[in-house]
Amino acid sequence: MIIVKNIEELLKHTKNLDSVGFVPTMGALHQGHLSLIKRARDENRTVIVSIFVNPTQFLEGEDLDKYPRRDLADIEICKRADVDILFMPTVESIYFEDELRVEAPAIRGFILEGSRRAGHFNGVLQVVMKLFNIILFNRPKSLRAYFGKKDAQQLALISQMVKDYFLNVDIIPCEIVRDSSGLALSSRNAYLSADEVKEALAISRSLKRASKLVMQGVLDTSTIEREMRDVMKNLDIEYIAFVNRDFKKIETIELKNSTILVACIVGETRLIDNIWI
Repeated sequence: MIIVKNIEELLKHTKNLDSVGFVPTMGALHQGHLSLIKRARDENRTVIVSIFVNPTQFLEGEDLDKYPRRDLADIEICKRADVDILFMPTVESIYFEDELRVEAPAIRGFILEGSRRAGHFNGVLQVVMKLFNIILFNRPKSLRAYFGKKDAQQLALISQMVKDYFLNVDIIPCEIVRDSSGLALSSRNAYLSADEVKEALAISRSLKRASKLVMQGVLDTSTIEREMRDVMKNLDIEYIAFVNRDFKKIETIELKNSTILVACIVGETRLIDNIWI
């Protein structure tokens, strides 16, 4: 595995590549990230993973300084996962003074996660656009980028950006990975105490309840939401949302075209989860 820390060196190692699988991350790698890397490994000749804690997607007062950084462990994980190139750029190499901006769409970028974290998706799209363009610089014959479904709104916006800006990138959505108890894996789970982990399990239980209701033919979102809130009655619920794949609000579940999203505060940690129906 080659470890690269500047763009010029990365470009040297990406010449004449044909099939590239790219997994952008912010580090603190876990089994969810590994599932993305494994799929990229299975479907491409070259696998590139980036680790970059992107400052522009953190808002004032958020946990940028506390965000878990485990570079040595992450390097070892990538080696064992058979990654070809690990890209670990500095902030100074990615961002410049008074630079152009990529902004989230005015509607879909400022609902749900975007309404509570105004400007967050601007930072996400800005850095993903930069990373895509760095890897596209030498024009690989194919570039596939792998993202987990847990960040469903982010995935939808990145897919829209690729479409709207005519980028030659295939976005590959990958299933949410959960631990044995059902908790969706996240780097932020490290902030949870043992008791908070138990409390957080109500999130996945509520989504299982929603799925069971749909399987029983209950498609009215207000009915499903009531049941979900009952399961999570001891949690601080920020939102329960029902949207179609275009992230438009729905009142009736559309089979194979709906996502149910949840955001909760557990202790001092904000967790999100969802289920695709």
